[in-house]
Amino acid sequence: MTLDELHSLFDPQVLALIDAHAGDDPAAFALRFHGRSDLPVRAIAEQIACRKKAAVKLPSLSRFPLLYTRLALEQASGERAAEWKASLMQGRRAIDLTGGLGIDTLFLARRFEHVVSCERSEALARLAEANRRVMGIANVETRIGDSEEILADYADDSFDWVLVDPARREHGGRSAGLQQSSPDVVRLHDLMLRKAAKVCIKASPALEISGLETQLPALSAIIAVSVDGECKEVLLLLDRAHVAGQTPKVRAVCLGKETFEIVSSGSEPPDRAVAETPGAWLYEPDAAIIKARLTGKLARQMQLEFLNRTVDYLTSADRVEPFPGRSFRIEECRPFRQKSFRKELAELEITNAAVQRRDFPLSVEELRKRYKIGESSERFLFFTKDASGDLIWLSCRKA
Repeated sequence: MTLDELHSLFDPQVLALIDAHAGDDPAAFALRFHGRSDLPVRAIAEQIACRKKAAVKLPSLSRFPLLYTRLALEQASGERAAEWKASLMQGRRAIDLTGGLGIDTLFLARRFEHVVSCERSEALARLAEANRRVMGIANVETRIGDSEEILADYADDSFDWVLVDPARREHGGRSAGLQQSSPDVVRLHDLMLRKAAKVCIKASPALEISGLETQLPALSAIIAVSVDGECKEVLLLLDRAHVAGQTPKVRAVCLGKETFEIVSSGSEPPDRAVAETPGAWLYEPDAAIIKARLTGKLARQMQLEFLNRTVDYLTSADRVEPFPGRSFRIEECRPFRQKSFRKELAELEITNAAVQRRDFPLSVEELRKRYKIGESSERFLFFTKDASGDLIWLSCRKA
């Protein structure tokens, strides 16, 4: 979005038009008003499309007539994750090095007396500033320019916390690595910790979490955060007081109807209790637990066993609830034999199913194509290995 388009959206008549057509199809709106040189038609259509997405991603914030850009809304934290992340931080002053649409900044403003929001794009910075005015938030200072240069200009210990959500786009694609992000938080490690005693880095959910302490010596905690079963972000907390070489704590936070948390003690035994045969119930832990590699601790805590030594499927004879993840009732568990599998599906009258596989030689696409399995939300087929390493398949119903 250009500054001219943004300024045109501030026109009360244009804002009223957005409100009046909020329920329209954006493409249909653009076609209907095509050729209207007196209106920013493309920008209005973008706002209509974004408001529909914001209603899901930002349910309470979207009750305000906020402005968005497609890319900024896509990259912004969801409301639940942003609110929980802000709960980790408090103090007098904070700086958000990557303001963007400003969702994280909005929640930081509730916990700090003063927040500095840095943004390279003037148009996006002004858009976020306008949104804060609409919401009556007055304790945020906008800084436009390179965030590293802005941070370097402040005196040491100017802030209690630094928050940074580095861009993970590289040459048109996406990169999960820290050093490929912008800004490069590995290079800025020492600078950030001079300006604040604590730093929160919002990293990609695809980030490999092992060995991060070699890149970030002050790394004190790694937190995988999921919302409704989908891992949304990995938070890396840096603490100036952290002893270099000390293993960071690893934590999984599952935000759903209720919040579930599990933390590594740093001394979990590496061995897994593996069931000789699957029980009556199958469990798939929440994505944040799998990401944090805490399935073993969860299994010991809930007295569950693994299906095998390599995957994060758990099982039990009796149902364990509530379970942080998905639970399934096992109806069939059989050895997987390629020659007879099609016949077995026909005998069980299985034509449609949701298909999942872990540690299995055939992909989901190959299984669907080869055995003509349609889609279903009622039945689930799991393909994996048993305790002996033999291929098995399970037919299940979701609890």
